Amino acid sequence: MSFEHFLFYFFAFIAVAAALMVVTRRNPVHSALFLVVVFFNVAGLWMLAEAEFLAIALVLVYVGAVMVLFLFVIMMLDVDLAALRAGFMKHLPVGILVAALMLVEMVVVLGPRHFGLQKYMAPDHAPAEYNNTAALGLSLFTEHLYALEIAAVILLVAMVAAMVLTLRKRADTKRQVVSQQHQVKKRDRLRIVKMAAEEK
Repeated sequence: MSFEHFLFYFFAFIAVAAALMVVTRRNPVHSALFLVVVFFNVAGLWMLAEAEFLAIALVLVYVGAVMVLFLFVIMMLDVDLAALRAGFMKHLPVGILVAALMLVEMVVVLGPRHFGLQKYMAPDHAPAEYNNTAALGLSLFTEHLYALEIAAVILLVAMVAAMVLTLRKRADTKRQVVSQQHQVKKRDRLRIVKMAAEEK
C-alpha cells in the first residue's frame, strides 16, 4: 500500500468516526466541534484529489466562519440537555433504520457495476503546470456563469431577508433616529456652569 492510499484511508476513517460522534453526542457543542474535525479531514481528502481550492475554501469558509457562527448560536441558546437525552433513545431505532436504508441506497447507486465499471480506475495525475483554482474559475465563469449568477442572487435575497427579519420593530428595543440626532442643537445637550474659583 502506497503512502497516498494510507493517507486516504487515514483521513476517511477519522472523518467517518468524527461524523458518527457528531450524531451520537448529546452535547451540541461537542457535536459542533466534531463537525470541525470532519471538515478538516474532508479537506485532506480533497487535497489528495488535487482539488486544492475546494479544500482551502472548506477550511476557511466552513471551519473559519460557519462553524464559529454555529458555536455562538448553540452557546447563546438555552438548550435543554435533559430533553435531548430523553428523546435520544426513543428515536434511536427509527434513526438506525433510516441510516441503514440510506447506506443500502448509496451502495446500490454508487456501485461500480451499475456504471459498467467492473474495476475502479484512478484518474490520471494532472501535469505539473496544472492550476486547479484557474481551471475551476474558468469553468465557473464560462460554462456555468448563468448558474453562478442565479446562486449569487439567491444568496443576496437570503441575506436581505435575514436582515429584514431580525430588524423587526419591538416595543422594548431602543433605536437610533439619525434625522433627530442631526437636528439636535448644542444648547439642548450642553450646559455650561460657571463657578467661582476657590483658593486652597
